[in-house]
Formats: sequence, structure tokens, C-alpha cells
Amino acid sequence: MAIACFRSSGVAQNPQPTVQLTTEPTVGKILPFQAAAATPQSPALLKLQALNTSGKPLKDARIHLSILTPPQNPWFATDFPIVEGTKLLDIETIAPDGKLQIQQILPIRGKYQLLVNVTPVVANEFTPIQQNLSVSVAENAVKWRNFAILAAILLLVGLAGGWVIGGKQKIQPGEIAPSQVRLLLSGLTVVAIAALLFVNISAELAESQTHSHHHSHEDSSLQEKPTIINAGIKLELSGDSHATVGQLANYQIQATDTKTGKPASNLAFQIETIQLEDNWVAFAYNGKTDAKGNFAWGQQFFDGAPHRVEVEFSPKINGDNKSSPLKLTKAIEVEGIAPPLSLRLISLAYFTGIIAIGLVIGLRLPHPQTK
Repeated sequence: MAIACFRSSGVAQNPQPTVQLTTEPTVGKILPFQAAAATPQSPALLKLQALNTSGKPLKDARIHLSILTPPQNPWFATDFPIVEGTKLLDIETIAPDGKLQIQQILPIRGKYQLLVNVTPVVANEFTPIQQNLSVSVAENAVKWRNFAILAAILLLVGLAGGWVIGGKQKIQPGEIAPSQVRLLLSGLTVVAIAALLFVNISAELAESQTHSHHHSHEDSSLQEKPTIINAGIKLELSGDSHATVGQLANYQIQATDTKTGKPASNLAFQIETIQLEDNWVAFAYNGKTDAKGNFAWGQQFFDGAPHRVEVEFSPKINGDNKSSPLKLTKAIEVEGIAPPLSLRLISLAYFTGIIAIGLVIGLRLPHPQTK
């Protein structure tokens, strides 16, 4: 019995196949996407390495990766609330050395879930691995600073209003309210008018940007090249031309030998998804076509601007290293979705609450004694 227990405990303590995750920049230094940033933003580099029980890379593995965004939190919404609790990326590829490496913009703060499924290309070559990894993205310090400044301003407004209202004031004959109160109400009216103007101007700008997005898409669609035939190889890029924020759009690469009609496998390619307005890369991946000559993936466009998917094949595709790369392109029109009214009302309640706190404190502040 003792020998049996010892053996069972030894088996339980044996190392298990695992997936190792490394990132560039390191976890803790990855920041969420910032719209209209002053400096160009680059996607985070995510490296997955499947290891066997000895800690060595697994050979001839098939890796399926799904990236889930942080869950919804209506009380502390992010810059892209529609993206919360959705699937950001879905990709499956053959990894001869057990490695998968992608570049991906992480749009919001919070904890991302990486669902990894590793299976052998050859049946029963190794035990499949299912692992749930995570990447935490901290909020940009600039956002906290801006919120602190805004909260301080609102608190001061409440303090000033409470101090004015709480003072001993005399109503002159013919006046409805003391001059200080009337001055305060006039200031609040000006602020309300300014807020209404800001909302209306923002709505007009959003509508004009929608039209510019449409025109940008029309211009970029003229440069589409979803199919190329070169040196007996037909390359095709197919998938959704219209995408919606919060939902996956699916794409596929197909390579075919035009002479034999058979799939062209093991062709190296590079994928880049580019946002057209500011020209930043949202997703990038280097891989090869599989035995069926294809590669498929799904990705979400979290930004409502038009994008372009580019797939560049190595010059070695036609055996001539001096030839220029073959590039497939596809324009994507992205439909943005406005945040729910409930989220905007919650934000308004927070700001109103800060003013109310300042007002209560201002009412209790002492006033100078008049002789």
C-alpha cells in the first residue's frame, strides 16, 4: 500500500505539458489603446510557446487561440464599452516548433483571457493541452490625471455654489432672490448652454466623421486586390467587407496551384490589419498556408473607422528571390455603435454627485461676520 501511494504521488507530481506566455512590453507596462494619441501606438507582442513534460518545445502542434476582452462593468465603463465582454481574436495555426506569435492592439483596460488549445498534428503524438492564460492591462495614467482634474473642478464649483447660497443674504425690494444667488444661477445657465452646445457639436462631428469614413472606404476600395495569379499560383483573400464593433469578422487566405488545381501549401505570408484614418496597425501575424493551402482567422475591429487587411506573400513563392512581394488587400467598412444611454446617465450621475458633495460642504463653510 505504501509503494502504491508513493507511485501515485510521484505520478501526480510529474510535470505536465503547458503553454508559456511572454509579452512585449512586459505585463504591467502594456497600456490600452488611446484615441488621438500624440505618439504612434504599436500593438502588443504576444508569444505563446507549448512545452512538453521536459520543458522542451512541442513539435508539430496545432494551436488555437481565442482572446476575450475584460468583462462588462457598467459602473466603471472603459473608452470602448461595446467591446467589453466580447471576443477580440480567434486564430488557429500549425506550429512546427510549438510557437505562436501575434501582434494585437489591446483596446481597453482590464484582464484579458487567452484561451489556448494545443493538439498534435499527428494523432496521439502528445497529450492535448487546454490552458486559460491572462494578460492584465492597466489604465493609462493620463486618464486618471484628467479625471482627477475634472473632479476637482466640479468639486470647486459645488463648494462655491454652496458657500454663496449658505451665506446670510438680504433680498432688496423688488428682487426675487439675493444678487449672489442670481449670479450663481446665471453661471449655471451659462454652463448648461455650453454643455448643450458641446453635445450638439460633438454629434455633428460624429456624423461628419461617419461620412468621411464612408468616403475613405470608397477611396480605399478602389485599391483592393483580393486575388492575384502569379507564376502558376492563385492567391485569394476572402471574408467580410462590412464589420461591426463588438463582433468578429472572419477572413480566409486560399492558395491554389493553377496547373494542377491542388492547394499550394507551406507558403509564407504576413498579415497586417491597418486602421486607415491614422494608419496604425491593429493586428499582425506571420505564418504559412496549411496542407489545404489556406489559413483562416477572425478578428474584431474595435475602432469605428475603416480598415484595410493586407496579406503579403514571400517573393520565394515563384522561386525568384528578386521578384517583388505579392500583396493581397481588402477594404473593411466598420460600423461603430454608440454606448448605451444607461452608461452616459451613470457618468452624469457621478459628476452630479461630485458637485452635490461640494455643495453640501460649501453650505457648511463659515462666512465672515458683517458688522
